[in-house]
Amino acid sequence: MTDKNDKGPAATTPAGPGASGISYEAIKAVPVRHYGRWISAVVVAVLLAWLVYAFSQGKVIWATVGDKLFDPSVIAGLGNTVIISVSAMALGLVLGILFAVMRLSNNPVTSFVSWLYIWFFRGTPVYVQLLVWFSLPLIFQYINLGPIYKNETVDVMTPFMVALLGLGLNEGAYMAEIVRAGIQSVDEGQGEASHALGMTRTQTMRRVVLPQAMRVIIPPTGNEFINMLKTSSLVSAVQYTELLRASSNIGSTAGAIIEMYFVASIWYLALTSVFSVGQYYLERRYARGSLRSLPPTPFQRLKANLNMFRRTEVAK
Repeated sequence: MTDKNDKGPAATTPAGPGASGISYEAIKAVPVRHYGRWISAVVVAVLLAWLVYAFSQGKVIWATVGDKLFDPSVIAGLGNTVIISVSAMALGLVLGILFAVMRLSNNPVTSFVSWLYIWFFRGTPVYVQLLVWFSLPLIFQYINLGPIYKNETVDVMTPFMVALLGLGLNEGAYMAEIVRAGIQSVDEGQGEASHALGMTRTQTMRRVVLPQAMRVIIPPTGNEFINMLKTSSLVSAVQYTELLRASSNIGSTAGAIIEMYFVASIWYLALTSVFSVGQYYLERRYARGSLRSLPPTPFQRLKANLNMFRRTEVAK
């Protein structure tokens, strides 16, 4: 009968290098070969090279793209694109906060009106909404607000106003849902604690709930603004001279239609890239309260890699 504490010869471990005649072989690590990655990389590289070659063989006058890239009309259209995008996004953000609060209200009337607004403007295409605002003078000859304001509709509904209302009201419906989700992500105990301190519902929303909800609201809002930069190209249909319309006008007169489309695409890529960087740092700022340490920025990672490379060179 063996003792239960006796684990047998297999469990015996030598006390030192000379305590036992058993020799151990070093483990040889064999890296895993990812053949699928190499195959997919080669396929993607071949397809990309084929795409570049196809465009190089097309009848595109690339010199015209470079010449017209900084054309004064294109730059003016670029500025109009930024102006209408920022203005419509600001209007959409204000309306989004307003209708999100109304949607969460205990008042059934305000809650229903908010739901109706979101349902209508999210359910109809923004292009159709632009055309409706553009055709408003066909329905109403005057805009009459009594003693406050009265004017002909055709004078009020300028291309900029049509673009602002069409894009801003549509964006407000999407922002209302984003803001509502952000508000509901804040723990209810935060509101209860602020009420216990004597804050009103408005003060609680402005000082406690919304600042914490910004961490959830900022990322989709940044995506919405970048999408707004591209959606603003639709306002060319209502005679607002933004980037696409300015490029198309030059292409039609100069006989370089496809070249001017490339010019517009380059500027749209530049705009979205710049504002994407701004979105990254804005998200990083509002993430400070939820992370113990923020991850390094791309510039910090690049600096760290350069310092490591320099230390390696010095060591050699």
